[in-house]
Amino acid sequence: MTKPIALLLGAVFSLSLITGCGGGAGGGAKADGKPTVAYVTNGIASFWVVGEKGAQAAAKDLDVNLEVRMPPNGVADQKRMIQDLLTRKVSGIAISPIDPDNQADLLDEVAARANLVTQDSDAPNSKRQCFIGVNNYDAGRMCGKLVKEAMPAGGSVMIFVGRLEQLNARLRRQGLIDELLDRSEDATRFDENKGEIKGDKYTILDTRTDQFDFGKAKSLAEDAIARYPDLGCMVGLFAYNPPKCLEAIREANKLGTIKVVAFDEEGDTLQGIIDGHIYGSVVQDPYKYGYESVRVLAGLAKGDKSVLPKGGILDIPPRRVDKKNVEEFWSELKRLTGETKGEEKKAEDKKAEEKK
Repeated sequence: MTKPIALLLGAVFSLSLITGCGGGAGGGAKADGKPTVAYVTNGIASFWVVGEKGAQAAAKDLDVNLEVRMPPNGVADQKRMIQDLLTRKVSGIAISPIDPDNQADLLDEVAARANLVTQDSDAPNSKRQCFIGVNNYDAGRMCGKLVKEAMPAGGSVMIFVGRLEQLNARLRRQGLIDELLDRSEDATRFDENKGEIKGDKYTILDTRTDQFDFGKAKSLAEDAIARYPDLGCMVGLFAYNPPKCLEAIREANKLGTIKVVAFDEEGDTLQGIIDGHIYGSVVQDPYKYGYESVRVLAGLAKGDKSVLPKGGILDIPPRRVDKKNVEEFWSELKRLTGETKGEEKKAEDKKAEEKK
């Protein structure tokens, strides 16, 4: 993880333990008369730091107050934060549900008391007004194509992901498996996580889940390397998984022997692509998730239902990042998140120090 992101994540974690970040006391309309909307993630990760930047930009552009919540410890924390936001009478909440099947009552409570939007991971059976995000099944198939390119002769694959309760995780895992096994497209299909799934060329050894525990994510990767000497490729489906896989591979002296295919745009993942240690990544657009979530909620708060996408889904297509386009992609990401300005200031400070 790059140092600026690591420091920012630490700050976010501390704030999330208290009340979240970015909003203060809040309310449906504060003393300034502006509506207040909320952006709720499914955990704390660099992916969500980028999403928060997008949400903040939209709040500024559209003149609304913003509350951001990042639950550090799963479903219970997310529920507590959401209920706190409802108590503050926010006008709308954009949520990435952790376990939509078992959060139905909570989501319906939100929908009854505020405008409900899901983002990143959907809850299609809830009363949400729209979903903002990628088609995760298609993104999973895109990830499978990267594995095929990285390991064209076939071989064994291990999947790593935070949790499978989330619909986005289930869908991208299924898309990956279906692509590797050359199956027809069927987003309703689900292979239970019970070990080996064998195809003609590729064998999915297992899917390891870490529940957003970064230390466990690395230990699971280490265990897979030790347990399967012929392991050909490690696929990380959440932003922090690929860097943890890469750390384990590097420490096992297996760089170049075990391929890595990634999901999302963690800084260490992008650097790994530049260095040739990660074949490529399927990236979402968390900045746009944040921006569009606040844009839709701000419009609804002001009575404008035309902001809702047709069919209830605002599809934000996934993109492929590999050696050919990684530096251009990273530069744009830094520009959006303001990291470029920080780097420029450091360079200026360094020059000023050298002149002394």
